[in-house]
Parts: sequence; structure tokens; C-alpha cells
Amino acid sequence: MPDYSDDFLKTILRRTKVIAVVGVSMNPVRPSYYVARYLSLKGYTVIPVNPGHAGKELFGQTVRATLSEISEPVDIVDIFRRSEAVPPIVEEALQAFPELKTIWMQIGVQNPEAAEAAQARGIEVVMNRCPKIEYQRLFGELRMGGFATGIISSKL
Repeated sequence: MPDYSDDFLKTILRRTKVIAVVGVSMNPVRPSYYVARYLSLKGYTVIPVNPGHAGKELFGQTVRATLSEISEPVDIVDIFRRSEAVPPIVEEALQAFPELKTIWMQIGVQNPEAAEAAQARGIEVVMNRCPKIEYQRLFGELRMGGFATGIISSKL
């Protein structure tokens, strides 16, 4: 698994405003649903992407069938799909968002070839990590649950 510094991940999470979540579910018990919901509750604009639910409402946004249907700028494309499904998603993201800063692949999702294609365009890539978990770990929320996060702070 690639090793990402805490500073690298914090920088991404702090500068991000809009996250397109590819593969989001309408089912509240699915990780893609509660991760997207959590991020929206933390102040991010979360644009859900799932062709099976296109046109429905989720987190105050209309679900889009594809990334290409999103007209506003996106900072992160967060991918909840199998690793082998990643290359066309990254390709579409590179076409759709000239200002894209980050491709983020969820836990269990890795595609080094797609990562290289994004990095060649100057886009940062995170693989096999969850932005919800990283946010909680890096900004103090897991400590309140008794987790040793490896981060020293006075926020207990």
C-alpha cells in the first residue's frame, strides 16, 4: 500500500471544497453512502455519481449518471468502484475537470496505471484510503472514540 504523509493528506482535505463520489449508493448502510454523507456534513459539496440513481436527490444534490454531467469544478474524484473499473473513470475525470486536484481511490481500490496517468497530468493520487477515516484521524475525531491515531494534540 502506498504510504502517504499526514501533511500530504491534510493539505488535500483542507484545500478541497467539492468532491464527486463515483459509485455512491442510496442505501444508508453502504460505506459509499455514509462516507459521502459524512463528508457533506463536514462542509464539503458532495456530488453523487451513479448511473443507476441518476436524477434522484442525495445530500442536497442531484445524482449524476457520469462525471461528464457535472458542470461545476471538482477538487476530488472519490472512487467507490472495483480497481479494474478505475481507468475509464480517471480518463473521464481528466477530460471533464481541467482544474481537478486529486483522484482518491477508496479502501481496497488501487490502479497504478490510472494513478500514473493522473500524476502525469499533475494530479495527486491517493489509493486504498478513505477520506472519512483520514479526516477523522487527522482532525481529532477518532481520539474522542479512544483510538490511538499517532497524532499528538491537546484536543481531548
